[in-house]
Amino acid sequence: MMEFKGTQYNCSMELTLDIIGGKWKPIIIWELGKKTMRFNELKRRLPNITQKMLTQQLRALEESKLINRVIYNQVPPKVEYSLTDYGLSLLPVLADLCEWAINYSNLITCKSEI
Repeated sequence: MMEFKGTQYNCSMELTLDIIGGKWKPIIIWELGKKTMRFNELKRRLPNITQKMLTQQLRALEESKLINRVIYNQVPPKVEYSLTDYGLSLLPVLADLCEWAINYSNLITCKSEI
């Protein structure tokens, strides 16, 4: 049993999934691993996400210290998102998950063709 920010977790995997779990957080992290982006650029790369969901997920990732949000004092306002060092540390893990998915897909595809 562990506690983080007032929440009890039964194991570290539960905490991990609370921080980066869900459909969009890993994809957002993956995209920001390629380069620093503004909101609309990120939205274009994730065409199936709603603006509200992207905003919520970015705020959660910022609160978790996985992304930086930099606001430039100009008109119109300019906001850029990038990964923190902790966010960058997730990229090899996400790359491993991508490789696992490819291998799994190949395995399932091959078995269904038999």
